[in-house]
Amino acid sequence: MARRFESTRRGVTATLDDDERALLAGLLAEVAELLDDGSTPSADPLEALVGIGGPTTPPADPAVARLLPQGAKDDPDAAREFRRLTEKGLRARKREALERARATLARPGAFVLDPDEAHAWLVSLTDVRLVLAERLGLRADDDAELVLAEAASRDPEDPRVWMASVYDFLTWLQESLVSALTSRRGRAAR
Repeated sequence: MARRFESTRRGVTATLDDDERALLAGLLAEVAELLDDGSTPSADPLEALVGIGGPTTPPADPAVARLLPQGAKDDPDAAREFRRLTEKGLRARKREALERARATLARPGAFVLDPDEAHAWLVSLTDVRLVLAERLGLRADDDAELVLAEAASRDPEDPRVWMASVYDFLTWLQESLVSALTSRRGRAAR
């Protein structure tokens, strides 16, 4: 079992066993792959420079659509323009955070996160949880509790049982990271 993220004198630290590292590395890589739209760089130098010129329609995969939500639900034209101007950059930032978090897993033993790495972990854990939540049909916190309770009565070979367990683990891990960061900020403010 992972020791939770903790606030130490050196920074926010965590110790994960090899199985936990492998699980997290795989999940981070899978979500980064989901966010790769396969597009080629823009031929327009200004679009390429500022990272605009992306798609104007929502992603077909509901999990990716949950990571890249509509900018204006009541105005389709504004939503398309918002997506065109922001989606490419948002995808890149999310993939960068996922890769940054994944890179920390290669460190031996307990790893210490600098502030940028801690932020990358927060963003990445949120994104992985959103993908799992979409695959499990979760829309609210109560839904997660119901799915976990339901999973306990299912066949252990059912993939929803595994996904629900992973979702629960990621929730716990993210809560411990938030707690460690809050604790550090509280001590720094004194």
